[in-house]
Amino acid sequence: MAFIDGTVVNVALPALQINLNATAADVQWVIESYALLLSALLLVGGSLGDHYGRRRVFLLGVVIFAVASGLCGFAGNIRQLIAARALQGFGAALLVPGSLAIISNSFSEQERGRAIGVWSGFSAITTGIGPVLGGWLIEHVSWRAVFFINVPLAFVVVLISLLHVTENSNLESTRVDWLGATLAALGLGALVYGLIESSQVGFNDRSVIVALTTGVVVLILFSFVEARLSQPMLPLILFRSRTFAGTNLLTFLLYAALGGTLFFLPLNLIQVQHYPPTAAGAVLLPFILVMSFLSRWSGGLVARYGPKLPLVVGPAIAAVGYLLFLLPRIGGNYWTDFFPPAVVLGLGMAITVAPLTTTVMNAIAQNRAGIASGVNNAVARTASLVAIAVFGVVMLQVFKTSLDHRLISANLPSSVAQSIRTQSIRLAAIDIPQNLNAETRQVIRRAINESFLSGFRWVMIIGAALAAASAVTTLFWIEATPRVRTGEKS
Repeated sequence: MAFIDGTVVNVALPALQINLNATAADVQWVIESYALLLSALLLVGGSLGDHYGRRRVFLLGVVIFAVASGLCGFAGNIRQLIAARALQGFGAALLVPGSLAIISNSFSEQERGRAIGVWSGFSAITTGIGPVLGGWLIEHVSWRAVFFINVPLAFVVVLISLLHVTENSNLESTRVDWLGATLAALGLGALVYGLIESSQVGFNDRSVIVALTTGVVVLILFSFVEARLSQPMLPLILFRSRTFAGTNLLTFLLYAALGGTLFFLPLNLIQVQHYPPTAAGAVLLPFILVMSFLSRWSGGLVARYGPKLPLVVGPAIAAVGYLLFLLPRIGGNYWTDFFPPAVVLGLGMAITVAPLTTTVMNAIAQNRAGIASGVNNAVARTASLVAIAVFGVVMLQVFKTSLDHRLISANLPSSVAQSIRTQSIRLAAIDIPQNLNAETRQVIRRAINESFLSGFRWVMIIGAALAAASAVTTLFWIEATPRVRTGEKS
C-alpha cells in the first residue's frame, strides 16, 4: 500500500493540475503533506511498535491509511486533498517501520539479509505496479480511483496480518516522545513551507525568512530536547556507531536524489513529452524490474563482500543513470532516451538498497530494531521531503529565466508575454491564450517545453551529484567489515 501510493500519486499530478486547477506549489504540497507527517512521525511509529506490539501498531496504521485514502478520493478541492494526504502520511508512519521491524525480528542474523532482500523485491514490484495501474485508472476512470484502490488492499493486508503475523514487542518503556515528534513536524513543516514559498516570492520575502528561520531554530531545539530526554524518539546514542551514522548519511543523500528527481519525471513525460498517463507510468518499469530481479541477490552481497563495496559501486552507477537523463530531448524515442537511464538507475539502486538496509539493521542491537528501522526510514523520507522543496526552487528559477529569454527572442506582444510569465508557477501546465493564431501558440508551447526541459536537466545534475556524494560517504564512514551489535544496554 505505502509503496504503491508513493509512486502512483506522482503520475496523477498533471491530472490534479487540470482537474483541481492546481499550481506547481499546490501539487508539491500534495506530495509534501504526506511526506511531512510520515517523516516526522516515523520514529514515533517505530517506538510505538517496539513498546506496544509491532503487529498491533502496524494494523492501526493500515486502517488509518485506508480511511485517509478514501478521503483523498472524495476531496472536492486541492486543500481538502492536501489535508487528507497528511492523514495518510500519519497512517503510513505507523505501518512502514512496523513492516521491516517484524521481518527483522522474524529471521536469524544469517537469514536476515536475504529476507530483507525479498522484502525489497516485493516493495519494488508494488512500486512498479503503482504508476502503470495509476496511469490506466487516470486515463480510463478518474484520478480519484488512484486513491480508492487502497481500500480493498487494506482489507487484504489486515486479514493476512491477523492470520499469519505473530505479535512481538519489547516492553522496555511506556513513554512515547510526542514532544520530539511535534518539534520535528513543526521544524520540518516550517522549513519546507519556506522553501516552497521562496520559489514564488523569493528568499527576501518576510514570510519566507520567518519560516526558514523558525524551521532551523525549531530543529535545533529538537536536537537539544532529544539529547536531554531519558526516552527520546531519536536516541542520539545510536549515532555513536560510525556505521549507523554513515549509512544514514548515505541514505539521506541517495534518497534526496531519488525523491527530488522522480517528482519531476512524470510532469516531463505527460506535459512535455505528451505520453499518455499509462505510458508515463510504465517508463520506470525497467528500473523497477531490475530492482525486483536483483533484490534477493543483492541481499546477500553484505555477507559475501561486506557493505563497503556494494555501497560504493551502487550509488556510483545510480549517478551515471541520472546523467543519462540529461540526454532526452522533446519528442525523442523512448528506447533511446528513457530506457537506458531507467535501467542504469535501477541497477545502481538494486546494488545499494538491500545491502544498505541490512547494514543499518545490523549496526544496532535487535532489541532496538523498531527504532533503527524508524530512524532510517525517517531519514529517507525526510531527504525526499526536503529535496522536493529544494529541487522545486531550482526548477522554477531555471524555468522562469529560460522562459523569459525565449519569450523575448520570440518578439511576442508584451501583453501576451506578461500573461505567460504570470502563470510560470504552473510550469509546463501554463494555459496559452486561445485568441492567438496557431503559429504563435506553437512558438509559445515550444518555449514552455524547452524551458521545462532546461530545469529538468539541472534537477538531474543535482541528483547525480548527490548520488556520487553518497558513494564518497561510504568510503569515509562505513567499515569494510563492521561489527554486528547483538546486545546494547544503553
